[in-house]
Amino acid sequence: MTDATEASPGFADLGLSDDVVRAVSDAGYTTPTPIQAAAIPHILEKRDLVGIAQTGTGKTAAFVLPIIHHLSRGRARARMPRSIILSPTRELASQTADNFIKYGKYHKLSMALIIGGVGMGDQEKLLDRGVDVLIATPGRLLDWFERGKVLLGGVSVFVIDEADRMLDMGFIPDVERLAKLIARREQTLLFSATMPKEVRRLAEQFLTQPVEVQVAKPATSAANIEARLIRLDATKKIDAIERLIGSHGVQKAIVFCNRKRDVGTVTRKLQRLGHNARDIHGDLEQAHRQATLDAFKAGEVDYLVATDVAARGLDISDMPVVINLDVPTHADDYIHRIGRTGRAGRAGRAFTFTTSDDARRLAKIEKLLGGPIEAFDPFASSSAANAALAEVATEEAAPARAEAPRKPRRRSRSAPREAAADSPRPVEPASAEAKPAEAKPAAARGRRGEREAPRPAPAGPVVGLGDHVPSFLLRPVPVRPAVSGTED
Repeated sequence: MTDATEASPGFADLGLSDDVVRAVSDAGYTTPTPIQAAAIPHILEKRDLVGIAQTGTGKTAAFVLPIIHHLSRGRARARMPRSIILSPTRELASQTADNFIKYGKYHKLSMALIIGGVGMGDQEKLLDRGVDVLIATPGRLLDWFERGKVLLGGVSVFVIDEADRMLDMGFIPDVERLAKLIARREQTLLFSATMPKEVRRLAEQFLTQPVEVQVAKPATSAANIEARLIRLDATKKIDAIERLIGSHGVQKAIVFCNRKRDVGTVTRKLQRLGHNARDIHGDLEQAHRQATLDAFKAGEVDYLVATDVAARGLDISDMPVVINLDVPTHADDYIHRIGRTGRAGRAGRAFTFTTSDDARRLAKIEKLLGGPIEAFDPFASSSAANAALAEVATEEAAPARAEAPRKPRRRSRSAPREAAADSPRPVEPASAEAKPAEAKPAAARGRRGEREAPRPAPAGPVVGLGDHVPSFLLRPVPVRPAVSGTED
């Protein structure tokens, strides 16, 4: 196994063609990443290879550049692609296609992208003419093969990208079937951020004496990513995001949720708070998803709320913050999520919200990382500052309160009536005759916060219930004479 820890040479020293090196230089890169420096020479030698590296380390270019180098010689035949690259998601497939366009600008190579949710009329025409590179998701490629639209007999290079993600999404049976169908390939490349035993078995079954290149321990986050754990109640997650945005300089971020139904809910809540947020998940149309990603990359959207569908297919070099609103269900997904930040050598921050229900999942992540994630309280710094300001304000206001005359506090109507301790009210003896209450002006009666003046006592005796009898009841009732019966 090769461990790429030494200083990397330049791209021109790796054996790549001048046109490939020139395209890389045009893109602004002069020094290859460790995975590129370690993998490219072996791929140029037509060796099978297993590449293990975390996300954001340049794995895609590590196989794209030597494939362009190889494909610069030769010609594709109708419906028989010369190379096939399998990607687990549409977004990752699109990212790989962008790499071929960027680095193959000085080559006349044809490429087709076969993914779901996109009209395939133009792609089918390309395949009919013959393509050098076919980038596809496993299920979509099998569908086209079964319809006779793709022939797999001319494939020389077969690439399985993000193999561990293929495993998580249940694509390994499709990958195994395709590997058996592409029987005449000259070279097989497998790249993955982690190496679970199922992926290891896949490599042993379909790769011939592969070289294994590893640039970091499996499932470790990049050193330039500052990861923090935020423990809170589930009902406080939106408040915590708002605090991070307002008090901790989070002006752009990806917010990851475990469930698709939560993505829309969180997006709407952020929008109601005045934030420029959009959502992306697997149930949306591909055109809508791509438009959202393009807007996010262009800076037209500040906060992208997503499921793991975007965890491995989103490549933005300047992504400052990732927020895990939920602890990922699978420990490996934590690595891929936070790998969206800290790319291209830049510093990044990753915040993970956790509740008491996440103990088991969090333990698996920390076991995978080899240590605990440092805890962080988004409310602590601002709370401490507010407390200090309140203490200073109290000390400054104390002399002023001592000199100022004490004003009687206004008592609310609902407050209990209590006598002031420093000025007790004398109690007068009850007199035989109550003094009549002074009547308040009519304008003052009924005013809010004041009691109305008591009504004057009646002059005559009070007639109670039953004391008054209607006059018709006191009339004498006439006695009617009795009627005597007649005898027969």
